[in-house]
Amino acid sequence: MKPNGTSLNTRSNGHHLNFDVLNELTVEEIGDDHMASSLETPLREDAFALTDEAKIERIEEHFREIMNILGLDLTDDSLKGTPKRVAKMYVKEIFSGLNPDNKPKAALFENKYQYKEMLVEKNITVQSHCEHHFVPILGRAHVAYISSGKVIGLSKLNRIVQYFAKRPQVQERLTVQIANELKEVLQTEDVAVIIDARHLCVSMRGVQDVNSSTVTAHYGGKFKDDEATRQEFLRHVSEPTAAI
Repeated sequence: MKPNGTSLNTRSNGHHLNFDVLNELTVEEIGDDHMASSLETPLREDAFALTDEAKIERIEEHFREIMNILGLDLTDDSLKGTPKRVAKMYVKEIFSGLNPDNKPKAALFENKYQYKEMLVEKNITVQSHCEHHFVPILGRAHVAYISSGKVIGLSKLNRIVQYFAKRPQVQERLTVQIANELKEVLQTEDVAVIIDARHLCVSMRGVQDVNSSTVTAHYGGKFKDDEATRQEFLRHVSEPTAAI
């Protein structure tokens, strides 16, 4: 018999092992350790079979039931619109990056200035959600690239970061997804990404550490192979941001 999460018991070193308990522990450990299962965001093949409007309608219905189970009075003026507001927020805002139709169109331009040094866009706002507990991940991203002959509009760097952030995420995956997209769009391996973020699933539950942050990095091309290039990028990131 195979362990399938039903009621299978077996013996190991003279002890009973209950796979229901093992599977439950594994699920909890994955969540508490913030483990990612894949580079791509896990999506079913029929993820976009429903329209946004249909998704909003169904999420509203289910979230209303969650609120009912919690004992909240949905006849109260402050609460009765909450299920619809949450449903619209999920589909149209904080998880809008799940829909490939929302992917930013990143047009390239000729590098007419022949600028061959790195370009760094730092302190890009990251507002994402932990896929294990659906609570916010808040921080900053710093990205850089060295032109291969083409350049991209500055705002598109921010939009690419925001697109991949607006979905249930794991920070390591988010970092690599941004880097891979920049490499593809910019047609160069010379890309670097650093994310420094706070996870509210760490500060609000579990260990409840309100002071820690998580830093992830990805270096490609010259940023990976050339120590001086990487150190220049890190120096730019550490310098104070220009005052306005």
